[in-house]
Parts: sequence; C-alpha cells; structure tokens
Amino acid sequence: MDSSDDDVEEYLFKIVIIGDSAVGKSNLLSRYARDEFNLHSKATIGVEFQTQVLEINGKEVKAQIWDTAGQERFRAVTSAYYRGAFGALLVYDISRRSTFESVTRWLDELNTHCDTTVAKMLVGNKCDLDNIRDVSIEEGAKLAEAEGLFFMETSALDSTNVNKAFEIVIREIYSNVSRKVLNSDSYKAELSINRVNLVKDDGEGSKRSWSNCCSR
Repeated sequence: MDSSDDDVEEYLFKIVIIGDSAVGKSNLLSRYARDEFNLHSKATIGVEFQTQVLEINGKEVKAQIWDTAGQERFRAVTSAYYRGAFGALLVYDISRRSTFESVTRWLDELNTHCDTTVAKMLVGNKCDLDNIRDVSIEEGAKLAEAEGLFFMETSALDSTNVNKAFEIVIREIYSNVSRKVLNSDSYKAELSINRVNLVKDDGEGSKRSWSNCCSR
C-alpha cells in the first residue's frame, strides 16, 4: 500500500509553447531542457516534446513540454496539440512587432481548444536584441495584464529568465490543481497516469502579471 501512496505524489502536466514561426520556441525548450541553443535551428515540423522534473512541496512534478511549428501550413495538429494542456507559453520576438500582434490570435486559439484551467505566460523572447527592439517592455506587460497572463522577457541565446519562465508556469499549474482538486482521491488516481484531464475552470483562475526583463 505504501508504494501506491508514493505513486500519488507524482504528477504529469502538459505545457504547450505557441507563437509565430521563428520567435524562438524550439530554442527556448532546448535551452530549458538541455541547456542548448542552436543558432541555425530549422522550423519545427510536426510536434516535439521534452519532459522536465521539478520537486514542489516534496512532490515530483513532471512537465511534458510540447513544441510545434508556428507556420499556418502545419496547423493541422492544432486540436491534438492543445488537448489536455495545463500550461502555455505564448511567445513573441521583441524585435518583430508582427509576432507580438499575433499573440491575441494565439490566445484565442488556445482558449478555443482548452476547456481546462491553463496557466499562461506571455514571453517576449530575444531580449538580447534590445538594440533593435520593436516591442517595449511596457507594451508586453500591458497586454499580459489585460489578458490575465504572467509576463517575462527571455533570451534563449544567453539563458536570461528561461528557467524562471518555465518554472513559474509549472508552479502555477501545481498551485491551480492543488487549490481545486488535490483533495479528491479519484483525481489523485487520475494524476498517476499519463493522460490527465483537469476539471473545468470554476471561474476563480488567477490573473496576475509577472513582469521581468533581462538586465544588461
């Protein structure tokens, strides 16, 4: 019986990374999961994912982080990609305003395909390109506040805030689940298997903006 109790202490949460092509989604994931950066990375075709493990309050929390292509021609994976997601990073490139303007469309798509409580982080990537910045920190923070998102600027190139962005989302997911359903024995049992579905949002989802940018 003790071993089954141990199983209950392990949780698997799916997180998706979304945003336009070439905003750095794949490099954010590779920097977080493997501490790698590929300056010449090619567009992702299909879906890739990495699993990372955090310990939160003595419990093992696994984040299965999914990355897929931003180009329209690969969007046939949409429904399956979003299904079961507990968290999302909406990524734009601070040096390309068009990618920032696309954020609301990506957010609408996320909300359309997810009926769960999703922890959402707006990520202004490539803050190492501050000299050719096209979107101000204030604009990012304002959009995040309006939409109830966490906000952070990152650089997959030099690692600025990458771990912090992912970990804030993972901890928020854990907090959401803990607050709502961890007292349910049946739900604890569900969390011990790979496919997990969170109950629908009761309308009390948190809305906070976490503002941070790279220091130079």
